[in-house]
Amino acid sequence: IEPSGRARSNADARLRNDPRSRCREWSLRNDPRSRCREWSLRNDPRSRCGERTVFPSSMDRVSAGERANRSRRNPRRRNARVDGDKPRLRPVRETSAGGLVVDGLDGPPAMRCAALIGRTDRRGRLLWSLPKGHIEQGETAEQTAMREVAEETGIRGTVLASLGSIDYWFVTEGRRVHKTVHHYLLRFLGGELSDEDVEVTEVAWVPLSELPSRLAYADERKLAAIAGQLIEDMSEAGKNASGASESDPLPADGRE
Repeated sequence: IEPSGRARSNADARLRNDPRSRCREWSLRNDPRSRCREWSLRNDPRSRCGERTVFPSSMDRVSAGERANRSRRNPRRRNARVDGDKPRLRPVRETSAGGLVVDGLDGPPAMRCAALIGRTDRRGRLLWSLPKGHIEQGETAEQTAMREVAEETGIRGTVLASLGSIDYWFVTEGRRVHKTVHHYLLRFLGGELSDEDVEVTEVAWVPLSELPSRLAYADERKLAAIAGQLIEDMSEAGKNASGASESDPLPADGRE
């Protein structure tokens, strides 16, 4: 027996108002367990649909793998935090000059010797090196070399030739210093060894043949080898010009 129209209306009303109703309309609107497409797209974080990425609830849940991939794709941000913790040192350029002052250039090779300075490092070691210092305003590199040799060794000399330049880096007082030092070969003019300079521990005359074993730094040992070759060349030039014997003096270039 089919219900009358009034009975059907009453039944529909009960379906609409009864919370226990399982009708499709109520389920779509109220049942949180519904798996309909609309609810899944808007609420289910496990949804794999293409529209998932537009909902904030899904964006907040990022897997560990995705976070690692993002970190690899953005290394600069990670490095920026490290750099912020350790500020970079300010780079500074400095220029100095010094030299190898040699006595006995006019005599036999076995009598030739050079003035070296010894400084004590932080480990307490005595390191021998060539005298040198900063170029003052208004000075040339040659003038600085003569002045520094006199101040650090007590020996006066005059420049004969350039030995070349060396450069190196070091860190001091929050600065990263790039230092360039110009070196020259000097002829001994006079004076006596003195270690009055506060930065110098010892001063000594060292035979040219012992420079490779005495000098502490490899680049200065190379300069000493260059100086030895220049001295030999000047000696040969002097012999050819004067026709003298092997014991004849070198040309007095730059002698005061």
